[in-house]
Amino acid sequence: MVMSRARMFIGLLMGTALGVAAAGFLDLGSWLPIESTTRSGERPEQDASGERRILYWRAPMDPNYRSDQPGKSPMGMDLIPVYASGAEEGPSGSAVRVSQQFLQNFSVRTAAVERRDLRRSIRTVGILAHNDEKVVSVNTKFEGWIERAAVNNVGESVQQGDVLFEIYSPELVTTQQEYLAAMDYLKRLREGGAHADAVGRAESLLEATRERLRHWDVTEAQIAALAAAGQASRTLPFLAPTSGFVVAKMGDSLDGMKLSPGMTVLKIADHSALWVEVQLYEEDVRHVHEGSPVSIEVEAFPERRWNGRIRFFRSAVSAQTRTLTAFVEIANPDLALRPMMYVNVAIEAEGVRDAIVAPAESVLRSGTRSVVIVDRGAGVFEPREVALGLAADGLQEITAGLAAGERVLVSSQFLIDSESNLQAATAQLLRGTGETGDSAASNDAGPITSHHAHH
Repeated sequence: MVMSRARMFIGLLMGTALGVAAAGFLDLGSWLPIESTTRSGERPEQDASGERRILYWRAPMDPNYRSDQPGKSPMGMDLIPVYASGAEEGPSGSAVRVSQQFLQNFSVRTAAVERRDLRRSIRTVGILAHNDEKVVSVNTKFEGWIERAAVNNVGESVQQGDVLFEIYSPELVTTQQEYLAAMDYLKRLREGGAHADAVGRAESLLEATRERLRHWDVTEAQIAALAAAGQASRTLPFLAPTSGFVVAKMGDSLDGMKLSPGMTVLKIADHSALWVEVQLYEEDVRHVHEGSPVSIEVEAFPERRWNGRIRFFRSAVSAQTRTLTAFVEIANPDLALRPMMYVNVAIEAEGVRDAIVAPAESVLRSGTRSVVIVDRGAGVFEPREVALGLAADGLQEITAGLAAGERVLVSSQFLIDSESNLQAATAQLLRGTGETGDSAASNDAGPITSHHAHH
């Protein structure tokens, strides 16, 4: 019962529409400031048989591609007939003519489609961090106890060769004594005129003991001081292997701590070069690569800028932020930058040379297509589907659908696109198909929205 009432309502609606149209009352120009390209009462140019005369066929996505017969475009789409009247029919919809009053009332603006180089600058944020390649772990290769710590706080600055702590190790004391004994034995052999073979064996023993001290990070200067003193030292100063800042230490206090071989006592980071951990959204990842130039700014020094390049990327996108981390190495010779500072980042991404570009605001997007409204002159506007490329600095690359020199709407596109869809649907209805073609498909795809570049 409900279905039959619905069919009856649809039938009455279509019958009424056809009747009104046949009576000549369905004239869009009479109630809207927008008219079809073929006015009421006008007839398109016809040939001798009464059919509309086709001038040529063109590709829907490339107005420069023309053919004298129907067929397929290079993109595999059906070619659109262009008639002598100037109107076109095809999947992109019908052109519409707009009154001068409408143009004035709504301040309709257009912009030229240009051919130019397009560069993309990605602006994002990052955070400064230690350069892991310049972080050194301080550990011992023998067992012992720290008797006095000269550096006991995270954040302290040290220079290479500074004393970090003094360590007592029975094993180290024993090795020192062995070295002194080997040195004394060799001296006595040489003074006593011993055979060369015996002197050679004594020299090898002394060198083996010296090498063991080197492996335990005892410096040549400390070995020389041991030889000059002639007696073993109970404790040995442990020296900083590099300059930098203490960024980590074992336990609360180092004094009295027992050390095992391989235990990390301190970590020292050289801050003359830092990492910037840059967060990239997924849509930007394809535009950057290792080596892309980067500049950063920090609020602490607004007048300065630091430059670097992307060294590498993290292997996976963050599950929490949906961003990919890129690592940029920044030189910091005066140590003005500090880890954990927030920075503003500008990345010079890949661009396009000699591209066809239009203002990004001229593009209307739906879920399945992108459309611009082309100004064909004399108040005639044509919705045209386009293919998009790179977007940057308020401009949108058009890879197919527009040619340099054409003009597109940058305001009031919604009104004209909606009227074009209505006109196409009405034409289909009057032909008795009851279908709206691609216009209906575009409506099913979702509302069309104007796109503004984010970068």
